[in-house]
Amino acid sequence: MTNVQEPQALEFECETGNYHTFCPISCVAWLYQKIEDSFFLVIGTKTCGYFLQNAMGVMIFAEPRYAMAELEEGDISAQLNDYEELKRLCLQIKRDRNPSVIVWIGTCTTEIIKMDLEGLAPRLEAEIGIPIVTARANGLDYAFTQGEDTVLAAMAQRCPNQAPVAEEEKQERNAIAKLLSFGKKKEDVAREESEYADHPPLVLFGSLPDPVVTNLTLELKKQGIKVSGWLPSKRYTELPVLEEGYYVSGVNPFLSRTATTLMRRRKCKLIGAPFPIGPDGTRAWIEKICSVFGIEPKGLEEREAQIWEGVEDYVKLIRGKSVFFMGDNLLEISLARFLIRCGMSCPEIGIPYMDKRYQAAELALLEKTCQEMGVPYPKIIEKPDNYNQIQRIQEMKPDLVITGMAHANPLEARGINTKWSVEFTFAQIHGFTNARDILELATRPLRRNNNLKDLGWGTLVKEAAKI
Repeated sequence: MTNVQEPQALEFECETGNYHTFCPISCVAWLYQKIEDSFFLVIGTKTCGYFLQNAMGVMIFAEPRYAMAELEEGDISAQLNDYEELKRLCLQIKRDRNPSVIVWIGTCTTEIIKMDLEGLAPRLEAEIGIPIVTARANGLDYAFTQGEDTVLAAMAQRCPNQAPVAEEEKQERNAIAKLLSFGKKKEDVAREESEYADHPPLVLFGSLPDPVVTNLTLELKKQGIKVSGWLPSKRYTELPVLEEGYYVSGVNPFLSRTATTLMRRRKCKLIGAPFPIGPDGTRAWIEKICSVFGIEPKGLEEREAQIWEGVEDYVKLIRGKSVFFMGDNLLEISLARFLIRCGMSCPEIGIPYMDKRYQAAELALLEKTCQEMGVPYPKIIEKPDNYNQIQRIQEMKPDLVITGMAHANPLEARGINTKWSVEFTFAQIHGFTNARDILELATRPLRRNNNLKDLGWGTLVKEAAKI
């Protein structure tokens, strides 16, 4: 029997498949909730409107701060005045909602008819007195989560420079500082400031729920690192200051365009780190930031071990099993690396778009993880052709396939366990404490099948009949 030679490095391929993902205009779903004083205007056709209604139907009880500017046949044949119609809509938004910023989201149709949103926005912004940020989130060019990337790249251009502080503003800031420290002893206030090391300003970018933002900020504070701001911030009026030489670090793998904008346009220095997904990724992310600032990390090994111990009940369900990623939300590399660390093997990682420079540290950690866990390197397929993938899935018979919603039911009908990749996009998966949430999602189909086996089909039918 001949020995099969394991690959010495990660293997990459690029197929000719389309982006089999949600439309990137869906980024509105989480960004309008994150940026509380914003309003998103999606400029597209009725199809875009139907998609938003269906994709965001679960948020019906929240007050939405987004709307559709529908392009009709007259618009598409260039018979109507784009500027006047957008002005009418934006004035209505100003009257009804009075947001601090209006974000225009361009769609496939605005690309096809060559609608000059970037040219119209500055003129209208000056006329109505509200900032207008233009972002192209069309499905012709971008995958699902890259909608956020285009919005944040546009917002990065609006982040303020450090301006000289006027005397009145300085007094106001001092008053606020006194108010925040009211009731605290001078020694306690001084101790809080002394908890931070002396390092250059650090801004983190990526839209995360507020509890996760707080969690990651506190994890860095334990190492003496102060986060100067987040992009996006809770309010547009509180965008972080960005100056040449500031350090920036991303928390999501799909923000390569934002990273490029911060480096090229704002002259910031990017900290190329693995992403804080899973306890292993979070530890590596913090360690890399510490190393850049010359800080010796403290207690991370013990912190990671504690988290692994706490999720052992989930890990034992997937240890020794295989997982296959069809490719949907650009989180695939990070999730695969974490699941391999949990003891799984991963024959293939499909991903819609691969920026090897931005994900270089994550890819290096994936290689290291495979070596330490003694499993073969996965093959990474960019823009996978789903027909070919399904053939490979039938041959490999993985224990779990993480896929887009379109292929979940057909695969389940073939007896293959699946999990929707979009659920990982909306779940809280960053930081040490959220490792359990990732495993809760990944193991759910396996736990469901185990429960069905234990219950027995006869009992199941009887129980269903009672409902």
